[in-house]
Amino acid sequence: MKIDSVCVHGAKDPNNTTGALAVPIYQSATYAHPGVGESTGYDYARVTNPTREALERAVAGLEGGSECLAFSCGMAAMDALMALMRPGDHIICTDDLYGGSARLLAALTVRMNIKVDYLDTNDQEKLRSALRPETKAVFIETPSNPMMKVTDIRAVRKTIGGKIKLIVDNTFLTPIFQLPLALGADVVLHSGTKYLGGHNDTLAGFAVTDDKEVAEELRYVTKTVGSGLTPFDSFMIIRGLKTLALRMRQSEASARVLAEFLAGHRLVGRVHYPGLPDSPGREISLAQTSGFGAMISFSVDSEETARRVLQNVRLIRYAESLGGVESLVTYPLLQTHADLPEEVRLALGIDDRLLRLSVGVEDQDDLLEDLSRALG
Repeated sequence: MKIDSVCVHGAKDPNNTTGALAVPIYQSATYAHPGVGESTGYDYARVTNPTREALERAVAGLEGGSECLAFSCGMAAMDALMALMRPGDHIICTDDLYGGSARLLAALTVRMNIKVDYLDTNDQEKLRSALRPETKAVFIETPSNPMMKVTDIRAVRKTIGGKIKLIVDNTFLTPIFQLPLALGADVVLHSGTKYLGGHNDTLAGFAVTDDKEVAEELRYVTKTVGSGLTPFDSFMIIRGLKTLALRMRQSEASARVLAEFLAGHRLVGRVHYPGLPDSPGREISLAQTSGFGAMISFSVDSEETARRVLQNVRLIRYAESLGGVESLVTYPLLQTHADLPEEVRLALGIDDRLLRLSVGVEDQDDLLEDLSRALG
């Protein structure tokens, strides 16, 4: 099946005897055994659940992976991956990383004595120089959050070789526009709260891989700590997936127009969007993706202008998160990256003039009018 059809039909209930089109919510904490030493395949909901399994098969199919685990949120998925590390291990990360991910990694350095280095993962010389015998993983976001830096996944794979795990956060582009496993990644990470769910109403996270050993270790983590996605939330994400391809293409089409509008506005400085002709990541994006996505970051001329935009948007909402049908504008300085040290934020370009825009599926002209009016 093509990916649009997988979105609609990828989640199947193997126990369906009624012809129901929707996968049921199996709201059961435990399951009866047919006999001593026998199991239906389901024993306890912390371990597995039929609704969650149907969702995991769908997301695995979309990413082209054989194994998928659904978590209570994106950070729970990342935490489970980090639980596979051991004291003294070394991780290299994209320097421009979601603030929540950086917060988790900072905690790991204290709690588990994990060493973490941040650098431009698209600079292969710097990446090669940063590798150590104890390097266990390279973790990249591409495009990154919020500066939209693009990393060449194939190049990173070649640089680090085959033994180091390559983890790629694919939240911004989803499998509609990017397939990291096919480009050399070992694990694909998602905040399913964002585009996969698509309606700003459900938290979820995913890890997809072809590595059965990694998958089994992750299952042990979820069984032990109970971080698996609930049946109801699994149902909600399955429903969201059905329109994923439609939403991504609609949002991206509008994002291209809004990025061009912002790039020409007198109060806007730099616009960070891989689809713009002068974007440093454009050529790599063209080589490894089928779309530029619907996330835009841009700097305005002053803090006053930034705050005026946040206060004056009407159709676009001033809110944290991204990837839903509603367009959202975020102030990374005070929201997504507030926990980063000031010197780190400023070095990345996350200052009081930077705004991040998640373009939804509203009418394109209405979005342009709202942005234009808010900018003044």
